Amino acid sequence: MTDRRTKGGLVAIAVCTGLWLIQNGAEGRNPPQPSVAEAFTAGSGHTGGSGVPPTDALRPSEPVRIRIPAVRVDAPVMRLGLARDGSLDVPPAGNRNVAGWYRDGTPPGTRGTAIIAGHVDNAQGPAVFYNLGALRKGDTIEVDRQDGRTGVFTIDAIEVYDYEDFPEQRVYGANGNAELRVITCGGAFSPKTGYRANVVAYAHLTGAR
Repeated sequence: MTDRRTKGGLVAIAVCTGLWLIQNGAEGRNPPQPSVAEAFTAGSGHTGGSGVPPTDALRPSEPVRIRIPAVRVDAPVMRLGLARDGSLDVPPAGNRNVAGWYRDGTPPGTRGTAIIAGHVDNAQGPAVFYNLGALRKGDTIEVDRQDGRTGVFTIDAIEVYDYEDFPEQRVYGANGNAELRVITCGGAFSPKTGYRANVVAYAHLTGAR
């Protein structure tokens, strides 16, 4: 992952080389990409995609696990810090089933925008968020927290952005609710440069248990 800075501070973009596709060539297959139908529609707003109203934000508590039933994700969440060059660290490349949360960012379920990122693949094959692009509006994401509560988020849209045109304020900006963004690599793939874009799932808190 590399960092980019805006007026709001540190933001991160997941960057992957696609080692599995590079090593396997035609035998590998690109991860699923979201269709235009899963993007935000004009005037829909952050909750217009699903139509499910937000619920009250929770008290701050760190995430420990993420589940996305529609694409069979069930993975621990580790804390991520910053690398020496100021970029956001990444989960270990050798572990295909782990996601990462920036430890100095908003905890999922708290008012604001929380960020969870993970690899799309590694040298051994598909990784935790390989199928992120297959999600649809209305699918749910569950985040277990250290306080024993689980935040339930409903997906409003899934969009793809080229690295050069990444809309930082749109992805990371807060709108007063408890928001979640799940990010991985995607878009066009080149054996020389790897993936050329990010897949971003937008969701907001709609329940807790």
